[in-house]
Amino acid sequence: VQLQASGGGLVQAGGSLRLSCAASGSIFSINAMGWYRQAPGKQRELVAAITSGGSTNYADSVKGRFTISRDNAKNTVYLQMNSLKPEDTAVYYCAARTRADYSAYDKDYDYWGQGTQVTVSS
Repeated sequence: VQLQASGGGLVQAGGSLRLSCAASGSIFSINAMGWYRQAPGKQRELVAAITSGGSTNYADSVKGRFTISRDNAKNTVYLQMNSLKPEDTAVYYCAARTRADYSAYDKDYDYWGQGTQVTVSS
């Protein structure tokens, strides 16, 4: 399985970005997917996750601002980010696992994308 993330960039505070993560290869094995981020000097953290059934989970810091969704026909997961803040600046990674339920632990994900930089200026 290969995950290709895209959509990052530079945006002013209050702006929006939409990240995409396209899966290819043995996609039949993919169930839950998630978006992680890692800021300089900080640990990687779960931002949002979505199960194969469409249930979602968000970090408290992004609730009400970010929305995760998936298009199974296109094998793609999205992260719509609104009302961006400078503290959202990080490299964002998409991840996928073979189990249907989501996990908050990055060690539980089987596949990772290459990361896309999101920079929010104040």
